[in-house]
Amino acid sequence: SRAQNRTMHVVTEFVLLGFPGQRKTQNFLFALILGVYLLTLLGNGAIACAVKWDRRLHIPMYILLGNFAFLEIWYVSSTVPNMLVNILSETKTISFSGCFLQFYFFFSLGTTECFFLSVMAYDRYLAICHPLRYPSIMTGKFCVILVCVCWVSGFLCYPVPIVLICQLPFCGPNIIDHIVCDPGPLLALACVPAPSTELICYTFNSVIIFGPFISILGSYALVLRAVLHVPSGTGRTKAFSTCTSHLMVVCLFYGSLMVMYVSPTSGNPAGTQKFVTLVYSAVTPLLNPLIYSLRNKDIKDALKKVLRL
Repeated sequence: SRAQNRTMHVVTEFVLLGFPGQRKTQNFLFALILGVYLLTLLGNGAIACAVKWDRRLHIPMYILLGNFAFLEIWYVSSTVPNMLVNILSETKTISFSGCFLQFYFFFSLGTTECFFLSVMAYDRYLAICHPLRYPSIMTGKFCVILVCVCWVSGFLCYPVPIVLICQLPFCGPNIIDHIVCDPGPLLALACVPAPSTELICYTFNSVIIFGPFISILGSYALVLRAVLHVPSGTGRTKAFSTCTSHLMVVCLFYGSLMVMYVSPTSGNPAGTQKFVTLVYSAVTPLLNPLIYSLRNKDIKDALKKVLRL
């Protein structure tokens, strides 16, 4: 029993290997990721402020978009600052609790993002398929309830897998060949095989990814059916243009997520895992504000007003 206690708490910190390479490569990566991070904060911050300050944007579609932009700021901040410190660090260590805190916030915010994308698809479905009933269904109060449900449920999902994984014995080695604390590499470091915990985590990830994704596909299938019945070509184009931005974001975010968590990750080399993680943790939050603002006249006008201030 004493030996067991000793092995239970040998690992007090993990080493996040991050991206390998010479110091010159590391410096280039640091500058690149820092640039992406600052632009992401700027772009999403501008959209969140535009929605808050421009009274014309105080309608459900933009309230959801403003919350989504605000969420992106936190989502990218849950991993990228640590990634940047890690690139410059000689030791590349992260404490045991720091690792699990990052895991919790990164995955909770990612889950909240899945929920928001599905609520935004539902909003587009109501606006296009039930335009007359839309104002009475998507009231300000209902919109606020949906926003709160997304935030709260996103943060309530992940304590279960985290508690299960952090109670596993970690007796060394403590090297994670990744850029973030991810359940796959963490489970691989546990001293005892934990098939049931692995199954629970895999099931959790699949439900959280596929649940909202199926509801998004359902919403857009109904939207497509309704749009194809619109007699005029301009009406069809207008209906489609309100959806394309959202669809591009969904494809970007879900495409990389599925490569990472739904295809068996053990088959992916570490380099691929790092690259895909970098795409959905840093690149997609940068592209989202661009996708939304470039295709939306109201947002462009509001942003001009904000930036003039």
